[in-house]
Amino acid sequence: MFTKVHGRAVRVSLLVGMCCAALIGGGGFLWELRGIAAHLADGDPAEGSYVQDPAQADRAAAAVLDGLAREAPAQEVPAQEVPAQEVPAQEAPVRETPAPESAPPGPTAQGTGGPPAGVHWRSGGWQPSDPLVARPAAAEPATGALFSPGEDGDQDHHCSAGVVHSPDGDLIATAAHCVYRGSFGFRTNLVFAPGYRDGEAPYGIWVPTRIDVDPRWTEDQDPDHDVAFLRMRRPGRPGERLEDATGAHTIRFRPELPAPARVVGYPNDTEHPVECFNTARAAGPAQLRLDCADVPDGTSGGPVLTDAHTLIGVVGGRDGGGDETTSYSSRFDEAVRDLYERAVAAPR
Repeated sequence: MFTKVHGRAVRVSLLVGMCCAALIGGGGFLWELRGIAAHLADGDPAEGSYVQDPAQADRAAAAVLDGLAREAPAQEVPAQEVPAQEVPAQEAPVRETPAPESAPPGPTAQGTGGPPAGVHWRSGGWQPSDPLVARPAAAEPATGALFSPGEDGDQDHHCSAGVVHSPDGDLIATAAHCVYRGSFGFRTNLVFAPGYRDGEAPYGIWVPTRIDVDPRWTEDQDPDHDVAFLRMRRPGRPGERLEDATGAHTIRFRPELPAPARVVGYPNDTEHPVECFNTARAAGPAQLRLDCADVPDGTSGGPVLTDAHTLIGVVGGRDGGGDETTSYSSRFDEAVRDLYERAVAAPR
């Protein structure tokens, strides 16, 4: 018979069990926080910069090469000739470096096609994706996956990034939320694998020497300033320049909108990039939007491109980069120009 005494004993046992479960769960949460904290640093939040500790960066690179990715030589394909282009007045005074072509796409890299490199999309027969859904794409040298190995609460590659032209040839652009974790600080375990696909890094593994974000991001994560620039080096190969290996996108500030555009990035649960073409439009004074479904987590920081290799945004900004149907980017305005110039002027 189920007596009151027995019922109370059962309730006490259940309560004790729940308390134990909470303690165990709390211990797991604390352990996870410990793992996250082990890969963070304060840097200089007032300026919005962090100079990476070389030994820490080398350990992160070794962790990626210890099973997450392997360096494999890229297939050598002659680079395309790129026709001369008129540089718009609002574009930064930098040259576009033609990127070497990526290896032929695999069976899942369907892509949506697009204009040849160097063709102005406004007059080059550009068409949006049909339907407006991101599809698997061929890997390409100047776009890659951003890894953060270790127990930091994220999947192996949690964001995307693109190489942008700079005087020293060592710069990538991504979203600020990919490199700075709110009041916790800057990530110290970042590794960039350009052209990454199916566990292979054909253009090497690269780590930051310096990270720059807008102080308005470090202060309160203002979505209008969700942009970061990282200076990169290849461990064990002093003097090697990222841009020489991958080519680079040209960055354009204050781009004219609407504009035909392409978004590309690496979902954190796939081993290949996805892409989608549509028209980039203004979303208020400080945001850009590109409507396309199925651009999921992990594509944050991925480039928004026009005219093939011209960078006009990175996935981020409003709502952490968007939702199921829309991707956002902070507008590349004068604040982003200043951030870019600060990054390239900083000592190596």
